[in-house]
Amino acid sequence: MAKTNDISVEEKLRALYDLQIIDSRLDEIRNTRGELPIEVEDLEIEIEGLEKRAEKFHADIKDQDDQIKTKHEVINHAKTLIEKYKSQQDNVRNNKEFEALGKEMEFQDLEIQLAEKRIKEFGVKIAHKNETLSELNTKIDDLKNHLKFKKEELEGLISETQKEEEYLLEQSKEFAGKIDERLLASYNRIRTNSINGLAVVGLERGAPKGSFFTIPPQKQMEIAQRKKIIIDEHSGKILVDDELVMEENERMKSVIKF
Repeated sequence: MAKTNDISVEEKLRALYDLQIIDSRLDEIRNTRGELPIEVEDLEIEIEGLEKRAEKFHADIKDQDDQIKTKHEVINHAKTLIEKYKSQQDNVRNNKEFEALGKEMEFQDLEIQLAEKRIKEFGVKIAHKNETLSELNTKIDDLKNHLKFKKEELEGLISETQKEEEYLLEQSKEFAGKIDERLLASYNRIRTNSINGLAVVGLERGAPKGSFFTIPPQKQMEIAQRKKIIIDEHSGKILVDDELVMEENERMKSVIKF
């Protein structure tokens, strides 16, 4: 087998166009999936974000539940002290001690009122967060069901063409191996920058496929001679003549047929 650097320009052009045929078929297969891969990815990201938000709600609710438990402990402690102070009032020796114990009981009563107020506030917050969390969980469940449907749809499309895609990927790699690295790099760069993935195109009515800019007759003759790699100055694509296109399209039918 000849080295990639030793083959003629015509052989390079044929190899490039053959690779384009294979890669275009791969593009067609992937395009049948439409926006599904992106939709699946977007749904997964959205669900992940909502689940993190739900986790935060759970943490906030737990924290406020703990705060309520703490306030109940404060109330119980205050009630114990009030009972203690009432008992001590029965044994005081003077009014000063009686009044001091009374003030302590008033203070503990205020502690109870404040704690009860905080418990109500936390209860309102928890109720609101539980309501929001319930709505959030419903949305997560709906999105998960939608994601399941989209994944099944995508997997169905992939399974229909998986064998062909794997075969064509092997062929693409094999045909790419026939092209020298510098030329292959140019091909890949042009393909990446092309909206339709075309890097090598034939002429249609004197203009590169997909372009309205006509190639001058002299330039068309140079393309047909296949003596050098010619790049369209407008589209940046590699140009090949109609005859080569027809010959390679016919020859490659047996390669891309699956």
